[in-house]
Amino acid sequence: MTENAKQDTAPVLDIRGLSIRLPAGGDRALAVTEASLTLHAGQTLCVVGESGSGKSMIANAVMGLLPRPHVEPVAGDILLDGQNLLTLGEPELRRLRGQQIAMIFQEPMTALNPVMRIGEQLAEVFDAHLNLGAAEKRQRIVAALADVGLPDPDLIYDSFPFRLSGGQRQRVMIACAMILQPRLLIADEPTTALDVTTQAQILTLIRDLQRKCGMAVLFITHDFGVVSEIADQVVVMQTGQVVEAGPAASVLGAPQHPYTRKLLAAIPGGKIRQPQPDAANAEYHRILHVQDLCKTYRTGGSLFRRGREVPAARNINLELMRGQTLGLVGESGSGKSTLGRCITGLASFDSGRIVFNGRNLPQGGSLVQRSGGKIQMVFQDPYASLNPRHRIGAAIASGPIAQGVPRAEAMARTLSLLALVGLGPEAADRYPHEFSGGQRQRIGIARALAMQPALLVADEPVSALDVSVQAQVLELFAKVREEFKLAMVFITHDLRVAAQMCDQIAVMQRGEVVEYGDTARVLGDPQNAYTRKLIDAIPKLSREAHPVQAAPDASHAVHCHGSAWEAGSEAYAPPAPAMAARAGGYA
Repeated sequence: MTENAKQDTAPVLDIRGLSIRLPAGGDRALAVTEASLTLHAGQTLCVVGESGSGKSMIANAVMGLLPRPHVEPVAGDILLDGQNLLTLGEPELRRLRGQQIAMIFQEPMTALNPVMRIGEQLAEVFDAHLNLGAAEKRQRIVAALADVGLPDPDLIYDSFPFRLSGGQRQRVMIACAMILQPRLLIADEPTTALDVTTQAQILTLIRDLQRKCGMAVLFITHDFGVVSEIADQVVVMQTGQVVEAGPAASVLGAPQHPYTRKLLAAIPGGKIRQPQPDAANAEYHRILHVQDLCKTYRTGGSLFRRGREVPAARNINLELMRGQTLGLVGESGSGKSTLGRCITGLASFDSGRIVFNGRNLPQGGSLVQRSGGKIQMVFQDPYASLNPRHRIGAAIASGPIAQGVPRAEAMARTLSLLALVGLGPEAADRYPHEFSGGQRQRIGIARALAMQPALLVADEPVSALDVSVQAQVLELFAKVREEFKLAMVFITHDLRVAAQMCDQIAVMQRGEVVEYGDTARVLGDPQNAYTRKLIDAIPKLSREAHPVQAAPDASHAVHCHGSAWEAGSEAYAPPAPAMAARAGGYA
């Protein structure tokens, strides 16, 4: 706890025995059962748990945003500076929101109005609480945008949300929440979809604003690495109940509840995967060769104005052996997903070659036309990639049927694959909305495997999943890779996942591969400053709570005093002496 928190003995937020009812007919009656927590000024309390644990329900209850009467508190109290929020009407809650309580939502693109400029949206906060003139409003909004580290705040003020990156949109949401300096800031998974360097910057920003304003922060997350970086206190929730609570150092260093230990054990980044296949073995021949590939996007422009060219891939050269996994890592906008889409044929490229199984892949055409269905893709959002009107069995079997496989054989293959990915035959008759996120991703893997591919391209397949579900899906990927001798291109912004899954890693920055080689060499002895920057930005799970360290500035050289991994280590560890360079890579 900070000095401010020690001086202020009365809690800002005191939740006592809160229970929240769910609509009848679900798998449980209560979303939250008798939950209690206390939060002081200047303190950060992290609520941790998987999807469905009730952590976001608590945040919405504090904000008064529960969809009543279907979901509503049925017992307990929520006290903000001693005032019970559950006794207030909507007009009173509206006056508190923004001034006393503010919230940063998980997905800023959906929280921001796409047809309103940023300045107009932040002005609504002032309009609801203060009577300011237009000039003063603009001045204070521009100052708030500058305070959260946005470059050229005047330009941001007049921009639409789609013009901003994910990190910039999240900074706008923080500016919106902090503009009236509330007593309590609620952050609901604010860094889940961000790459590691942007995540580190957002965590640093929240900590700096907390120190400046002395506010209390209720931080909702499923990432224990983030917890280690930012939390003073931790509350662990499972199926609506608080199962463990205490100082961050105690919960992380000596967890008492089996569920907490399970979540900590599921964190990726253990033993670094060593290259498995022997390149000299004929069974493990080269299956993919990308040569001098270039791709440029053209944006803007009109009849009278030339558009801008943005290079998404520049002179990419990569190769992949059968049975191996190549990781494409980098920040948002680095070009890794574009490269994956070029390999699968979902995006064209300007020049270069993609050689698959010894033959050039033609430009354009469907996956089946280009590779005979032998290249398949697993998408980041499994729900968006499944037709909500089609049953799962039909969705999986449709590819083989379209390729001429008899319907009976295709359905038999579907049931076999559902069993392989851990779902029973009854799943074939259900619709996508009836499954959890992790189950839908298993379905996406089964659908890709139905085409009996030789190469699987997985684009951020676990980035939106809870840590324990993520571990299960990664285990499934490893299982199908070994069983079918698949080659995989694994696209991720999480180097901990790459360390666990990949034989080789290609680090991408602004459309270029800046480092490429065996996973152990790239992570243990990185040669490029950008690679070191990505490694330094990874949250380090520690037994003690530490203040957030600023992410290295991309415009300066990064000085790395050892990597977060050590050669041959069995576990993810704090920075250790750099390992000796290994063969098989270049920087």
